[in-house]
Amino acid sequence: MTDRTVVADPATPPRQPAAPLPTASRRVRRARSWAGRALVVLGLPAVLVAVWWVASDRAESFFFPPLRDILAVFGPTWFEGRLTQEVLPSLGRLLAGYAVALAGGVGAGVAIGLSRGLRAYSEPVLEFFRAIPPPVLVPVLMLFLGIGTPMKVVVIAAGAVWPVLLNTVEGVRGVDGVLRDTATVYRLGRRRRLWTLTLRGASPQIVTGARQALSIAIILMVISEMFAANNGLGFAIVSFQRSFALPQMWTGIILLGLVGVALSLLFRLVERPVLFWYRGLRRSQRGGS
Repeated sequence: MTDRTVVADPATPPRQPAAPLPTASRRVRRARSWAGRALVVLGLPAVLVAVWWVASDRAESFFFPPLRDILAVFGPTWFEGRLTQEVLPSLGRLLAGYAVALAGGVGAGVAIGLSRGLRAYSEPVLEFFRAIPPPVLVPVLMLFLGIGTPMKVVVIAAGAVWPVLLNTVEGVRGVDGVLRDTATVYRLGRRRRLWTLTLRGASPQIVTGARQALSIAIILMVISEMFAANNGLGFAIVSFQRSFALPQMWTGIILLGLVGVALSLLFRLVERPVLFWYRGLRRSQRGGS
């Protein structure tokens, strides 16, 4: 009886394994990944709160009360009318000034970025005004606009416009020249070229400037309300400090931080659909390298 040995044909390519289908193990890995991210995001704040609680638990300083006393007065201080009287007006001024800064910064930045002559003429003036701290303008603006909402909106816009403006200028200048030439060859209209090429190409840097401007707008909102106001979050914090209600003052500072976190999360939700194409481009570049 003869043994037969089967020899594979070298010309026949090896059989490729089938692509694995989505399984429960993949879903479990994704769930663990999301849980790990949530733990990283919430872990540090939880540790800081725990450290603050333990370090201040036996504190006897009048200016730094224990965290338990601050949290005990948080609800009565803000959820019995002050949210509508103080926080909502502040958010309205913040959003109005921020919107003015975005519109003015993007519009002027696109015009300056597209024109070399305009950029050369406007650069010294922009550098002069950019060097002036916006809080210095508060006493001057009070003479013309009073202490009402328009003054605070102008202060917020005057400080928040610069990151948007400068990042827009650099983003427009950084648009690929080959794409510009291609748009010229295909005879795209000015409006379509502005929307599909210039603004979309500069959008990553515009979004970066808008993110920086948001934090500046929050700071200027509080500063403008501390100078001269009859309501607002900054006004409430200063009022608590002047009346020596220190636990209530600390609740205002904590609430201000929570407002900043909420606005940052909202900004990320808006940023994601705006830059979906940019993230896809980055992933394809990383996959190809």
